[in-house]
Amino acid sequence: MNMGSHCLSTMSLIVTALSLGILVAAVAGNFNRDFDVTWGDGRAKILNNGGLLTLSLDKASGSGFQSKSEYLFGKIDMQIKLVAGNSAGTVTAYYLSSQGPTHDEIDFEFLGNLSGDPYILHTNVFSQGKGNREQQFYLWFDPTADFHTYSILWNPQRIIFSVDGTPIREFKNLESRGVSFPKNQPMRIYSSLWNADDWATRGGLVKTDWSHAPFTASYRNFNANACVVSSGSNSCSTARTATSANNNNNKAWLSQELDTSIERMRWVQKKYMIYNYRADAKRFPQGLPTECTI
Repeated sequence: MNMGSHCLSTMSLIVTALSLGILVAAVAGNFNRDFDVTWGDGRAKILNNGGLLTLSLDKASGSGFQSKSEYLFGKIDMQIKLVAGNSAGTVTAYYLSSQGPTHDEIDFEFLGNLSGDPYILHTNVFSQGKGNREQQFYLWFDPTADFHTYSILWNPQRIIFSVDGTPIREFKNLESRGVSFPKNQPMRIYSSLWNADDWATRGGLVKTDWSHAPFTASYRNFNANACVVSSGSNSCSTARTATSANNNNNKAWLSQELDTSIERMRWVQKKYMIYNYRADAKRFPQGLPTECTI
């Protein structure tokens, strides 16, 4: 692939979360400019001059959207307010993915639940078509009461999942140990709201209550500080920003790591993680995946 062009950032404002040691973007992107509604027959709506997007689900159909751009590494932020009330059976998915049988994918999925019971945040990483790397969490707040920021940092060394600037999961590049890592396939951003009551809530025991439909999830403040791939050209290969200082700041995520925020991630994993494939020996009777033993 021939790479060349400038480093793109849709940022107009950055807020630094000094206490966490992580850069968190709080930026209003434009959904008209940055995304296409891909399905739902009118159930996905872009409002407020592109500042807000809503997805809805009823018994006939869900809805979804995808980014116009493809990215190869980046720091992606989206603020989401999830389906309120009895959301059992519903799934709100927000993820990066390439296409094809050997696709790469980086997943956030929010599994709905009965009123008063917590959402489950499901994460996964696919590389070369292989997933089975699930980690699941409860959240330490009500994700339906307000918007919260869900972030994916993806650089050549690692993938970091964060919630409101707090890292919850890291997937390191361990190719030197024979573990594949997403690094060659450009990915789009996707999101959808759909019915998955055959598995989403308590393994499918709790079904969607359609008397509460339509179910609605809302999105705002999208930001992609990322390398955009277009016609074989990668916007981060050659920097054309105003100054070298600006360029270094814009691309700091390319080498970003957890540093002191690793303690915050350990706190989340200790208190709120409810499933970890790395510890599920019964699921892997022939031995845990390689990355779990390093």
